[in-house]
Amino acid sequence: MSKTLTAVLAGIAYVIFAPLLGGLLTGLDRKITAHVQRRKGPPVLQPFYDVFKLLGKENASINSAQDFYVGIFLLFTILSGIFFFTGGDILMVMLTATLAGVCLVVAAYSSNSPFSQMGAERELMQDMSYEPMLLVTAIGFYLVTGSFRVEKIISGPRVNIAFLPGIFIGLCFALIIKFRKSPFDISMSHEAHQEIVQGVVTEFSGPMLAMVQLAHWYENVVLFGIVALFFVWDAPWSFLLGLACCAGVFILGIVIDNSCARVKWQHMLRSSWIMTLAAGCVNLLVLMAMR
Repeated sequence: MSKTLTAVLAGIAYVIFAPLLGGLLTGLDRKITAHVQRRKGPPVLQPFYDVFKLLGKENASINSAQDFYVGIFLLFTILSGIFFFTGGDILMVMLTATLAGVCLVVAAYSSNSPFSQMGAERELMQDMSYEPMLLVTAIGFYLVTGSFRVEKIISGPRVNIAFLPGIFIGLCFALIIKFRKSPFDISMSHEAHQEIVQGVVTEFSGPMLAMVQLAHWYENVVLFGIVALFFVWDAPWSFLLGLACCAGVFILGIVIDNSCARVKWQHMLRSSWIMTLAAGCVNLLVLMAMR
């Protein structure tokens, strides 16, 4: 099978199966969290019921710009995943994901609601917190493998985590922000019962809110894919190791979410940049010294 056909099939598989996997992960997250809190919790398939219910509602957007930017947010999120799972440039993956986040912020700003605009400001703060670490991650992969392309990163002769332990720790810290979990869920709580006013999505409803949820499911699959890059190399069985480590990061996120109270944005920004410098940049300096 040619590389082009393999890439096309991988892209199609991502578009079809990523929301299914993302929805199941969300359902498992809620179920495990409920057990930790000694509640029964919703069924694992509840996220799908919620999305189908939202899709069946009337679209009551504030203005046409809001519809447009939410649609572009979903489109760019899907494109970032397609670039990743077809073995494309990881810098392009991160750039496209960043553009998607900007579209979500603009969609929130298009409303006159003070809650929505405050959520948009906090969303920007979150972007400023984790984006440097994502860039450091891409540079780290380049220094180890000599390429930014995902297909080259996963086909290297060495396991990347052996050279990128600090960057992996920093990335896991940034993923707590990306997954919208406590203590850093300041712009939009990932649990509906935690806030009546849901920050950046306060003015979203019906199909538009469903599109935001679908985009987050697509995004989460890509983020776990980046985690797997640290543990996958040219050994065929290494994909199993990557999946196991993704499961470990998933459980760790739930533990942190249920163990920490929400912090202010100042603490989030300060702690994430300190982690980027202390773990990520130090790891880069060591790699450059070894070259």
